[in-house]
Amino acid sequence: MSQSQADPEPFEYNYYDYSDFQEPTKPPKDIVLPCDPTADDQLFHICMLSISVVVMLILAVLTRKNRLCQGFTRGSSSIFSPVNFLDQTQNKGLAMAVFGLVFSKLAMLVIAPDPLPFSKDTPAEIKEYMKITSIFYYPILYYPLLLCSTLQHKAGYAFGSLLSLSHFGVLLWQKFDCPKTPELYKYYALLASLPQLACLAYLCVQFPLLFVKGPKCDEDLDSSYYTDYVKSLLKRKSSTASCSTTEKPALSERILETIKSYIYTPEKVFRFPLKLAVSAFVGFVAMYHMALLLVVLVVPTLHIVRAGIDENIAFLLQGVNVILSDDRMEVVRIVTFYTWLLEVCYLCAMTLSCLVSLIMLMRSMILHRSNLKGLYRGDFYSIYNCQKTIRPSKPGIVCWMGLTGYQAAIICLGMIIQTLVFFICFVFLVFLILIPIFYGRNLILFQIAAKAWPGWVTLLLATALQHVTAKYAFIKKEAGTRDLNNRGSLFLLTYLLFLINTVIGLIVAIWRMVITALYNILHLGRIDISLMHRTSESYDPAYRHYAHFLKVEVSQSHPVMKAFCGLLLDLLVQGSAGQKMRDAEEGIQMAQQEKQQSKAADSRRIRSRWQLLYTLVNNPSLLGSRKHFQLQTSDSFLNGTLSLSVKEASEPFSEPAADTARSTETPAN
Repeated sequence: MSQSQADPEPFEYNYYDYSDFQEPTKPPKDIVLPCDPTADDQLFHICMLSISVVVMLILAVLTRKNRLCQGFTRGSSSIFSPVNFLDQTQNKGLAMAVFGLVFSKLAMLVIAPDPLPFSKDTPAEIKEYMKITSIFYYPILYYPLLLCSTLQHKAGYAFGSLLSLSHFGVLLWQKFDCPKTPELYKYYALLASLPQLACLAYLCVQFPLLFVKGPKCDEDLDSSYYTDYVKSLLKRKSSTASCSTTEKPALSERILETIKSYIYTPEKVFRFPLKLAVSAFVGFVAMYHMALLLVVLVVPTLHIVRAGIDENIAFLLQGVNVILSDDRMEVVRIVTFYTWLLEVCYLCAMTLSCLVSLIMLMRSMILHRSNLKGLYRGDFYSIYNCQKTIRPSKPGIVCWMGLTGYQAAIICLGMIIQTLVFFICFVFLVFLILIPIFYGRNLILFQIAAKAWPGWVTLLLATALQHVTAKYAFIKKEAGTRDLNNRGSLFLLTYLLFLINTVIGLIVAIWRMVITALYNILHLGRIDISLMHRTSESYDPAYRHYAHFLKVEVSQSHPVMKAFCGLLLDLLVQGSAGQKMRDAEEGIQMAQQEKQQSKAADSRRIRSRWQLLYTLVNNPSLLGSRKHFQLQTSDSFLNGTLSLSVKEASEPFSEPAADTARSTETPAN
């Protein structure tokens, strides 16, 4: 027998032969897999688009039937007019909710893997085109919600309830099915959808209430708001208020007034235009989405970094000549603690940015009200710094249309820059001041300041010397007046302190740059003030858009003008009713009523003529509407108001009415 047959080869065990029979590994708990809700988004959008088209066709037929039956309507009566943006008396809550809903969708599209719900796993080559398409798709999707609240019809309120409940129910169902998503942070989609759920819940409550109450008839010109505004305008102010303003308020009162100037409180006889109300609400929603993005983009990353710190970090720090301790575990604890401090500084910076943005938004609302009231009175110089005529223009229309979007975008950018700057300031405060003081080590900043203490003391003494001598040596008071004293000593001290004042001027220049930067950063989210000098306001695009918006708004929605137009419509309706009554009555009773009605008509005619004079002559925004005023030269106008000679030459009324109007001094409202 051969050797190969006698001694068989030994069996070699291969440990890798059984690798295919191992159980499949489960994904880590921190990894979130894609989730498909049972309520398919694609099918839902197809159904909602079909239902929305049917609803709009039904509303179009109903509104056409109402126009044929009633002859005319004072509100929006077309499906192509979503809302009357120049009506200050309508319910603003529904429009604000729809705009907040659309903006929330836009905020989520920035990082969405599939911008449109009709396609999944969108290729990267066409994703940007799909985002552009979605920017136009979602306003169209939610357009029927806005339309149902505008037409003031019970059928519209019923359809609005159906659409809002459908959107709210399906969205809530999807979030319950898939609360976690793999984008950015596992709960980002759930948290980002909270404004949408809130807006849809508000619509679900308001539409049934409007359906039960029925359509309102006191909208726009039928409302008593404009007449109440004119009454408050003509109401005499008490003399005690003017006397009390001469007294100097106490320090506590001045602090309280400063705090109140940053807290918006509504007024009874003033309502914000719809565009400004929508802009404020969208700005608030923008703050929420921006704060959420700032948190989920940074904080989870810091958590991952802190969880991955181990003993190797000591060798990494030694490679850059940073030795925190000889014990590697202590180095791990120190680095982990510093990473936690970075997270705390970032969250504090983001919170401070949110508070500053909210305070600035309330301050903007207060200034909006002040600017509108000033323009209603004809005070143009305090807003535009020059004489202006309030007329619509091409750039004004563009700025008026885009004000809401500009406001939201500027608030988002302002929050990013504010968070970054505040974070740097907090890191400087914690790592260079608080921690060195607490541990008594790495007092680099204090060592530099200690070495330069003679210079700082010299600067402080020189500054104090100039202030003390200016108060006690170089000013004299005689008979209630002030004048210079000891001029020779003043000239000598000016010469001797020339060089030290140069050094102080360098510090003042640095401080000026810091103050200007901080002021502009804090007010970056506001468009009602310019961040540039008063003479260069026209170069500030945000403030320029705001100024043009005010022109269009005031020229088209002046409360005095609308009060006058409402009065004319009431006189027209009363005149037709009186005519029917006179035709129905007979005899002496008819003659007596005619006399009484003629007297009442004369008094109404005199009052309407006075209001016409008050509105058209003294209101700068309506001067261009009168044909004989258009023939006047620009020299005849002073701040948008005709001079007295031109008024007398072009007086359209009878002499008694004109004399009465000229004898009454009225402001240019």
